[in-house]
Amino acid sequence: MPALGTKTKTLTAALLLAVPISVYASDQQQSSDVQKHHAEQTADSLKPVSLGTSTAAAAGVTLVAASSQTGIVDALQGGYDVAASKLKAPWSMQFDGSTVYLTQRGGGIVEVKGNKQTLQEVRTKKPLVTEGEAGLTGFVLDPNFSKNKYAYIYHAYAENGQTMNRIVKVKRVNGVWREQKELVKGIPGGRIHDGGRLAIGPDGMLYATTGDSAKRELSQDRSSLGGKILRLTTSGMVPKDNPFKNSYVYAYGLRNSQGLAWTSDGTLYASDHGPSGGAIPGGGTDKTGRDEINVIKPGANYGWPLVTGTETASGLVPPVYAAGDQSIAPSGLEATPDNKILVATLAGQSLKQFDPATRQMTNVLTDVGRIRDVAIHNGKIYVLTNNTAGGSPGADDDRLLILK
Repeated sequence: MPALGTKTKTLTAALLLAVPISVYASDQQQSSDVQKHHAEQTADSLKPVSLGTSTAAAAGVTLVAASSQTGIVDALQGGYDVAASKLKAPWSMQFDGSTVYLTQRGGGIVEVKGNKQTLQEVRTKKPLVTEGEAGLTGFVLDPNFSKNKYAYIYHAYAENGQTMNRIVKVKRVNGVWREQKELVKGIPGGRIHDGGRLAIGPDGMLYATTGDSAKRELSQDRSSLGGKILRLTTSGMVPKDNPFKNSYVYAYGLRNSQGLAWTSDGTLYASDHGPSGGAIPGGGTDKTGRDEINVIKPGANYGWPLVTGTETASGLVPPVYAAGDQSIAPSGLEATPDNKILVATLAGQSLKQFDPATRQMTNVLTDVGRIRDVAIHNGKIYVLTNNTAGGSPGADDDRLLILK
């Protein structure tokens, strides 16, 4: 898995997608509140507090320190506690104090509180569609969730017989998550390449990753929301400082991005699934692997399907890391306090750590199967396995693990 150099390029382009209305003043105030919240989270992340639902560490787990520098990974002693089990295709995790919320692709949000797991209903105005990789995936709590109980979800639905995705604001009311407002609709979807990661950035904006839905031409088409990273306000408006006027599109030329993370200096990293050996429309066959970690810049084009992996071309931004011909299928990302990037991998069946300084990718956790998401909360690393979706599930899969 070779590491790559980076080269910054300037991109100028016109917009084809029109989305009305600018940012409300309330969004600007909320942005300020979110920036304050992020600063508080950074401080809290250094406090080691356990969830309190642990079991004995499983035998056979492999933990590997990823660098010689002191960091959260280097402090790991080995093993893990199991905070939740028997999950069904879990996808995203979020935290409210000691409570963890997990989405399941087939529907519902699992609340993990103390030693209790509760499956909570999600009621949307457009019925959830589950097929292949599509379903209930992305999920992020509002920064003021403890007070307003708002959150944002990314889910598949049907429109004129076609699977699509949308971003919806929901509110938790008496243990039920109820739709409040549709923020974005018409995101291309299908059995594969649905993207789906949601995150609120240090700037207070809501970011979303979308896939090309196996229609590779969409990634280079800025009038389409497929194969992109989108940026919007938490009210669903287009921010005034987005790179393309009246467009949610923040970056494009991606295949199936499923991870977002910001380091302490505000650098945004995104994972992207590379090709998997399938037939190319018009002739030829894709090479396998070539998964990517990219530094995301506003307006930048990351090349799919024009280039993959280490290939370069004028006007296209290369990844800071590209896997070799064997896929690791990177999904969720998390930045560590020492500005490294934890990478949940599916095909790679491991938690990895990417060091931006050395461009090296190393194993942190193996022997638990497919990993969909990773997070750091109160100084602990949480890992969400994904063996019930395309893997070889054990009796207790899927599980939420806390590394020790």
